[in-house]
Amino acid sequence: MRSELPMSASPASPSPPNLQALPVSPFAPAFANAQPDAAVDTPAARLARAWRALDAVPDPEIPVVSIRDLGILRDVTLAPDGVTIEVAITPTYSGCPAMSQIEEDAGRALEAAGLAPWRVRTVLAPAWTTDWITDAGRANLRAYGIAPPGQCASTIARDSIVQPLRFVPRARQARPEVVACPRCGSVHTQELSRFASTACKALYRCLDCREPFDYFKPY
Repeated sequence: MRSELPMSASPASPSPPNLQALPVSPFAPAFANAQPDAAVDTPAARLARAWRALDAVPDPEIPVVSIRDLGILRDVTLAPDGVTIEVAITPTYSGCPAMSQIEEDAGRALEAAGLAPWRVRTVLAPAWTTDWITDAGRANLRAYGIAPPGQCASTIARDSIVQPLRFVPRARQARPEVVACPRCGSVHTQELSRFASTACKALYRCLDCREPFDYFKPY
């Protein structure tokens, strides 16, 4: 008698990593668990819940601003299956070491909100610009003691794939930047170093209150 071998099942679609099995940084934020209400979990409601959950994810290097206020969180959409949450994030610069932590924190926030399945992808074009920092993010930076960046006059939308390059001769560069002290508001400040606690910030000091501070360089 010939024995029938069971047919192998079709390969299942990849699922998000099991966050419980991943090592958790002691500095990672904690998110309150919530159970979804199936009666109101429409696609629009599911997206709104995802935005709210991700709005609570802080930047690992500057925890007073969220990844949304910093402009790192590009978009939140639903996959073609109508269920999977797709999150698009953009690094502040290529090779940013915090991106893996941001991806892990975003996944943990979605898991805690009961929004599995999900996937996070990194989008490099258009490149991130400080113009994407929200007004609330700039206010939080200032309150934290970091002078927020000036405007780059960028008109590039976040969903655009074109990022023009502008070359400005040194002789035609504008007047030196006026950087206000985030502590006393004085504009009598002086740059001490083009690099501060991180490469994206410069070190300044106030000539009135004599306090040093970081300036988030615009780019």
